Amino acid sequence: MIDLSKLHNFKQSFGYFALQLMYPEKLDFHPAFLEEAFEAGHPAYPHVHAYWSLMQTFSLDEIQENYAATFDFQRDCALYMTYFKFEDAKERGQILAKLKILYEMYGLEMPEGELPDYLPLMCEFLYAAEWLNDPAAPENFRMLTAIFEDGTYHLLQALGKHESPYFHLIKGLRETLKACIEQEALSQ
Repeated sequence: MIDLSKLHNFKQSFGYFALQLMYPEKLDFHPAFLEEAFEAGHPAYPHVHAYWSLMQTFSLDEIQENYAATFDFQRDCALYMTYFKFEDAKERGQILAKLKILYEMYGLEMPEGELPDYLPLMCEFLYAAEWLNDPAAPENFRMLTAIFEDGTYHLLQALGKHESPYFHLIKGLRETLKACIEQEALSQ
């Protein structure tokens, strides 16, 4: 079970993850974004700083080329979190519909033409939505966390295989989510 108050404390981090996982623009790499989202004790701190350091060695054109080569042309690096498990199976459509309903329940309008399992959108949802005082949120977030866990696990493995700087970003995202899992759930 996810600890929603811990998850809420990391809202800024999810905004950063969302921004970094979208097509790169120059302003995305302003150091203030990193500083606002991660303090020294944050579980993702070493990972996002490793990512940041690697990205600083590239020009914006190189970063954009790397992004496209990684996420647009490497099938195993898709940013669609249910794709790894279901590809185009009927079950995937059902999960996508449930995710869309979840987003709408918390006031997020789906962007035209985007699928609800798109990782930047999922991070944006955690950044923007207000769930903290909703008694149904723990149950509602169960599926969302399972999708994050499963999809980012496969993505992390593929990024590691390709030696991508995005490996560190996804590792930081996974460590952030892991820090939000209630301890008794980990011991079972």
